[in-house]
Amino acid sequence: MTDTGTPILRMVGITKTFPGVRALDNVTLEVLPQEVHGLVGENGAGKTTLMKILTGVYQADAGHIEFKGRPVQIPNPRAAQLLGIAIIHQELAVLPEMSVAENIFLGREPAGPLGTVRWDELYRQTQALLDRLGIDLPPRTRVGNLTIAQQQMVEIAKALSLEADLLVMDEPTSALTERETEILFRLIETLKAHGVSIIYISHRLEEIFQICDRVTVMRDGQHIDTRPIDQLTPQEVVRLMVGRRIKDIYPPPGKGRGPLKLEVRGLHRPPRLRHVSLKLYSGEILGLAGLVGSGRTDLARAIFGVDPVEAGEIWIDGQLATIRSPDDAMAQGMGLVPEDRKGQGLFLQMTVRQNTVIARLKELSRWGFIDFRRAEAETRRFVEELDIRTPSLEQLVHNLSGGNQQKVVIARWLGRAPSILILDEPTRGIDVGAKAEIHTLMRQLADDGMAILMISSELPEVLGVSDRILVMREGRMVAEFSREEATQDRIMAYATGAAQPAQEELAP
Repeated sequence: MTDTGTPILRMVGITKTFPGVRALDNVTLEVLPQEVHGLVGENGAGKTTLMKILTGVYQADAGHIEFKGRPVQIPNPRAAQLLGIAIIHQELAVLPEMSVAENIFLGREPAGPLGTVRWDELYRQTQALLDRLGIDLPPRTRVGNLTIAQQQMVEIAKALSLEADLLVMDEPTSALTERETEILFRLIETLKAHGVSIIYISHRLEEIFQICDRVTVMRDGQHIDTRPIDQLTPQEVVRLMVGRRIKDIYPPPGKGRGPLKLEVRGLHRPPRLRHVSLKLYSGEILGLAGLVGSGRTDLARAIFGVDPVEAGEIWIDGQLATIRSPDDAMAQGMGLVPEDRKGQGLFLQMTVRQNTVIARLKELSRWGFIDFRRAEAETRRFVEELDIRTPSLEQLVHNLSGGNQQKVVIARWLGRAPSILILDEPTRGIDVGAKAEIHTLMRQLADDGMAILMISSELPEVLGVSDRILVMREGRMVAEFSREEATQDRIMAYATGAAQPAQEELAP
């Protein structure tokens, strides 16, 4: 920190109540000039609600805000921008049909004398901004054609284009590669040097300790503590966040694998997949590592019948399976928890009950009518077993925290009792307490005989949960490690191409 003077931001006594829940209870937050201030807490702790009040999305029921030493009113997001407050949201807010340039400068496009957009100038300004930020994206590219990580970089560029004095970053690295994260951290240091203060929200404690000057911990809508980073340890932060000690973030090794359950032979869908093969055993958690764009999600979609392949076979229990659609995959006993739970895994405006049983409506119906008593009983069972924290079964899933939303997606598949479960980024954007619960659940399912394929960009998770680890790069399977052999350095060496597999291993 380079300045310990008057806070650039003071939020004092902020209280906010929604029907049935007090989201914030007398919360105070102070951010100093040129400070990276970490804001941490479990999902549902109130972090996002507090930031929505700061940026004018919500209005507080009580309390006041001071910015640059003056009391301010922030009735809407535009007012926040005019004050010099910008936010990079955890949930992407891009417009997929528009270009990168249009998304970044939406509503602020350079205009000619008659009010028409000066397109050449728009693209020039966008290219200059992207070059300054080290982001390699063509300004004219349609955003809907970009990966989630690239869309996240567009969001970052949009926020930085506002040249704000206070920038809120809500889980900015959740979809970024290690290289893109390094670029972001260099940007943060540059912004600090130019006088910008940053509120940094993340569940990745290693990032908090790497870049933050001070940390505020929230729990259950309350301010718990604020301390300089050098007065904390990761274990102490976890204890403050959850109100208890989490003894083990990762469960112990499994009981041992059973018979071969799934075999993939030479799946080919260039350029995303190039003759990919793997074996998955009952009772095993098989981790799949690799950089964003390496083909991991494409492999999951191909196995589950979402995307067609040009060549290759899928064998289940020693029998050749015909899987041309998700219906075929489900009939073979598969389940898929997708990478983008909100875009692909949930019906956000439907209830917990509806989301939980929607994959089993036929089994829960009689003479064409849903048996609502059975549907409610099944949902209640999973809510209790998975500790899904919801005020009622009729709560809209949109209103749940990220961790509880993920549990709802998992509950839906458990209701079908799959023998093979594919989990794509199962703990992305989830707090440390919910992560530990999902990891424990995965181990329990594997110990009960389920075969689990887990895709994760977090190497500590891959190392901590997996019984065996595969590494993909550029659509190919390039390495395999046992739990004992695997290290972060070895995985990254193959994921980045610094280490090369033997030539015969690359052959189709």
